[in-house]
Amino acid sequence: MSGAAIVMMLVAMVVIWGGLAFAILHLSRNSPTIDEVHRDL
Repeated sequence: MSGAAIVMMLVAMVVIWGGLAFAILHLSRNSPTIDEVHRDL
């Protein structure tokens, strides 16, 4: 692989895993109540 391909792969991995980590932290800090979960049903 070329250097540019490796850099792009690392950037994509940071975006994906960083987004996942942010989502998990956000959910753990702001856990929704049962009314918020079922409000659209």
